[in-house]
Amino acid sequence: MKPALDIVNLSKQYGDHKALDNLNLTIPEGSMFGLLGPNGAGKTTLIRIINQIIEQDHGQVKLFGKDLKPDDIRQVGYLPEERGLYKTMKVGEQALYLAQLKGMPHDLAKSRLKDWFVRWDMTSWWDKKIEELSKGMAQKIQFITTVLHEPKLLIFDEPFSGFDPVNAQLIQEEMLRLNREGATIIFSTHRMESVEELCTDIVLIDQGKKVLEGNIHEVKDRHRNGSYRLTYRADKPIAFQAIEGVTATNSDMLRSGLYRQMFKINDSHANALIESLNQQCKIMSIEEVIPSIHDIFVQAVSPSQS
Repeated sequence: MKPALDIVNLSKQYGDHKALDNLNLTIPEGSMFGLLGPNGAGKTTLIRIINQIIEQDHGQVKLFGKDLKPDDIRQVGYLPEERGLYKTMKVGEQALYLAQLKGMPHDLAKSRLKDWFVRWDMTSWWDKKIEELSKGMAQKIQFITTVLHEPKLLIFDEPFSGFDPVNAQLIQEEMLRLNREGATIIFSTHRMESVEELCTDIVLIDQGKKVLEGNIHEVKDRHRNGSYRLTYRADKPIAFQAIEGVTATNSDMLRSGLYRQMFKINDSHANALIESLNQQCKIMSIEEVIPSIHDIFVQAVSPSQS
């Protein structure tokens, strides 16, 4: 798959602080790409460089195979974490203004806005001032103005911030629809459950450097660590520490005679474990525990935070 965005040896420094340190990154075209990292990792700096809000000190940004240039901003839609609308302007007036900043003709912008407002049951908002809207209502307006010009690249920074669960689900469905229709989406969030649910590819950066990158399923597969969850019936808990090659972790009694055990094992000892278990209990279920993106995130950044 060809890249939508190529980041090549990108560096940015503020005084003595290296916000980005020779970062290399490829974002596949058509992907739902998770941009992850702890606070201060360099995510916002990277997003601002892509949006040409600030300039890098060194390195290149290529958009769809070509060096980034000022006009390319019309191919990008950016929803920042810190939202900003003119509170005294009317909703329709402001939405049209922002659309025209992206190069949209007035009539086309108005037609698309009307379609969005009808679809989201917002037609009564057109002549309201932004200051009359709730935070969630204003967030919807900003989402619409971000995607209205149908950019090929969309960047959403904490897109669910300020939304109740119902409207967060609405935004999530729109993101998936836009992605299905061909938009490449960069999605930055601290909500790891959303990353698991939405993203096809991820990168984790920390202290301005890339820590890991790849297809989300491949990343999780690389971090498998031989952890399993066993549910079994027995008169008493099994002494897992006595079984060769097994490291017992959490253990719970679900109810009398029913136990759940977490453990780690080397593949070479698997047959011996099953044989031992069959002699001591009735196995109800046994399943491998694949690390979540949250677990991988914590494991990857913890050394740098300590």
